[in-house]
Amino acid sequence: MIVELPNTSTGKVAKKIIEVRAAGGALSLGRVLTLVVCVELGEPMEGAIEAAVGASREHPSRVIVVYRGVREGDSRLDAQIRVGGDAGASEVVVLSLQGELADHPDSVVTPFLLPDTPVVTWWPGKGPERPAADPLGKLGHRRIVDAGKADDSVAVLAQRLETYSPGDTDLAWTHVTHWRAILASAFDRPPHTPVTEVQVTGAQNSPSVDLLAGWLRSTLQVPTRRRRGSFEIRLLRDDGPTILAVDEENNAVLSMPGKPDGRVAMGRRELPACIAEELRRLDTDEVYVEALKGVPEVEFADDAEGVAAR
Repeated sequence: MIVELPNTSTGKVAKKIIEVRAAGGALSLGRVLTLVVCVELGEPMEGAIEAAVGASREHPSRVIVVYRGVREGDSRLDAQIRVGGDAGASEVVVLSLQGELADHPDSVVTPFLLPDTPVVTWWPGKGPERPAADPLGKLGHRRIVDAGKADDSVAVLAQRLETYSPGDTDLAWTHVTHWRAILASAFDRPPHTPVTEVQVTGAQNSPSVDLLAGWLRSTLQVPTRRRRGSFEIRLLRDDGPTILAVDEENNAVLSMPGKPDGRVAMGRRELPACIAEELRRLDTDEVYVEALKGVPEVEFADDAEGVAAR
């Protein structure tokens, strides 16, 4: 069910939420968090709502979508309430702000935060330069951005490092969770000879691949080189390289000296799955921070064009 409230107020929206919940038998009990989705003028909103609703099947939540519209003209609040089949396991409140109100979204959002539950703030678009300093970012225990929306992956990751605050995370990092798991498993298998060099190949403007390279540089403390080309990671050892690549059927292929190749089906991770993963943990992602710190220590080289591991 979708209820439209044009040119309204926060008090009227809050009252209508109670009425809709009572009429439909929906309860806020059992909601484990509030997810605030920040959409700027010109950015698509429905895809973000669908992703949030999809993630809520694992994490029942109240989803507050804040659309910051044109700043000119009088202040205006248009609202929409979605419950039931249109909201999955969530309760979705869409708040469209115009005029001066669009510059003070926190004052509009605060009355709708669920009490005594954590708040996660997510920017589906480019996001602010300093997420923790953003008015809506200040409300969040966890702040999710996406470096994949930036034009220059190296520059945006440098900015992420400079402005990092505990609780910040990035979907570019979430996209490579499964790749990191495969690499971690490779370190648990013999041979256990030291890695002397790492070579990471992927698309030129892929923050996910850059973060993989930064993670390996930070973890192994060996020279790490980043090239353009088809996705591949080489861990060089004296007794032969360990290679992680992708075959024609989009399987991850792990090759190690003296062992048969291992294959794992690796489809592209969809946005709802990535959001759901980030909602599973609300503490500081220390490994992500180390990956950010490792990126400036990676040696970047220009080769052929390639594809990203995303």
